[in-house]
Amino acid sequence: MNEIQLGLDTFGDVTIGDDGERVSDAQTIRDIVDQAVLADEVGLSFFGVGEHHRHEFAVSSPEIVLAAAAARTEQIHLGTAVTVLSSDDPVRVYERFATLDALSRGRAEVILGRGSFTESFPLFGYDLRDYEVLFEEKLDLFSQLLTEKPVTWEGTTRASLTNADVFPKTEHGIRAWVGVGGSPESVIRTARYGYGLMLAIIGGAAARFRPYVDLYHRSLDSFGRDRLPVGIHSPGHVADTDEQAWEELYPAMEANRNAIGAERGWPPYSRLQFQQDIGPDGAIYAGSPETVARKIAATVKTLGADRFDLKYANGTLSHAKMLRSIELYGTRVAPIVRDLLASA
Repeated sequence: MNEIQLGLDTFGDVTIGDDGERVSDAQTIRDIVDQAVLADEVGLSFFGVGEHHRHEFAVSSPEIVLAAAAARTEQIHLGTAVTVLSSDDPVRVYERFATLDALSRGRAEVILGRGSFTESFPLFGYDLRDYEVLFEEKLDLFSQLLTEKPVTWEGTTRASLTNADVFPKTEHGIRAWVGVGGSPESVIRTARYGYGLMLAIIGGAAARFRPYVDLYHRSLDSFGRDRLPVGIHSPGHVADTDEQAWEELYPAMEANRNAIGAERGWPPYSRLQFQQDIGPDGAIYAGSPETVARKIAATVKTLGADRFDLKYANGTLSHAKMLRSIELYGTRVAPIVRDLLASA
């Protein structure tokens, strides 16, 4: 295994300030750029920003936020978590990321997904009944665009292309992934089109995803493709002690889960559920640097992953607490994870 890459993801959660008031969307976006700068300073590998179109999240145009971060960072790779390709146009997505790649001097990445939230579909005039075909066709087209050669393509979800050349060209190509929540069909499709596999593990034990990793590798072999990377995306929070991390995170996660759960029919989030989520078989990586590092290392070993992205922004967790979490993740969690994996 190559040395593990450690990254961060945010959905641009609108937070609560020190005065107890909701922070503006505009300030939340400016704060995200500052968070990306700190992530770069502490040596992390990746910073991802999600796309959403609802009031809990401030970012609907991740590439613009990432372009601002590109101007203030040097080494860290910048991408999405995720780009909702189904309700976007693949040509425009390619153009935006090629532009970001130029501004960042080759540090742009794109993680494509169908989206667990569906607000973008009616917003941009798409029918949810076309959920599957939209993603399948647009992923196929985007795969061809990544070759940066003229494309001839025909489908049912957008206008055909005949020998279409798209600009700007990149200097070394764009690294692309597909975010997968856990269906075998999605894993096989990711391998067929030659994307990295980003597993969104937001509930339950990571070990249950091992069959999907194995299926991905078998599928790559069957399609005659070389090995491609496997990544993990999971929520968490780092503080100086376990108790501090848990007490800071729980109210923020409770507010977020209950707001979304009210729409989806979930039961109210509870301390009992939280304790299960932060335990060894839960999907939340929260605690002291040592606690979080041990859990990340165990997950990486179990799944044979190449990258772990911590979703550090969770509900109303404040900007100051997120900055401290990023600092600890880069300066203390990352070295411990690498030491644990090296010794294993």
